[in-house]
Amino acid sequence: MTFTMTFRSKKKRSFLQSPLHMAYAAILVSFVAYTGFTTPDLLNWLLENSLTISVLIVLAAFYNIFRFSDTSYTLIFLFMMLHVYGSYYQYADNPFGEWMKEPFNFQRNHYDRLVHFSFGLLLTYPIYEIARRGFHLSVFISSVLTLSLVLALGAVYEIVEWVVADLVYDGDKQGMAYLGMQGDIWDAQKDMVLALLGAVIALGFALALRKRNQPADDKN
Repeated sequence: MTFTMTFRSKKKRSFLQSPLHMAYAAILVSFVAYTGFTTPDLLNWLLENSLTISVLIVLAAFYNIFRFSDTSYTLIFLFMMLHVYGSYYQYADNPFGEWMKEPFNFQRNHYDRLVHFSFGLLLTYPIYEIARRGFHLSVFISSVLTLSLVLALGAVYEIVEWVVADLVYDGDKQGMAYLGMQGDIWDAQKDMVLALLGAVIALGFALALRKRNQPADDKN
């Protein structure tokens, strides 16, 4: 099997010529800096955002190699903002999650579950876009690959969380708080299911729009 890769376009504008991308970058970098300087738990913030900062560096490095659509950059921006806000506190103590308890009759702080669901809901389309536009894979293969990657990345994140909690916190109560289990022994599995559910919804929506907008002879 051969793949055709297209990661460069002469017609693409530079970063400075895209006000939208500049605005997203400025807001996100400012928010990351603000939360980093004012967080009540710097160690937790650093652990939570090590991957976030790495992703931002990769996005910047590949900006002129593979350019996402404005839709994908918007989705990535929204997810990053949700995650960085969650990292400002321990996820289990997030104020928005605490607020949700009363109106929805929740017994735990569900902000972490919201972010895991958003991971699938908001990052599925950018991943799908890489498969379709970058590698020119078929719709079917791109869809299967995207769902597989979302589930795999969710599992990898849970494993990394466990390793960090064990090495940094040595398995004490602070480590359990970092994991955000809140007494739920199935927390990791539920997080992965929520990410997959978000991915299925996002992919289904994207494919429905494609079917509606694309000419019949271009549906491959």
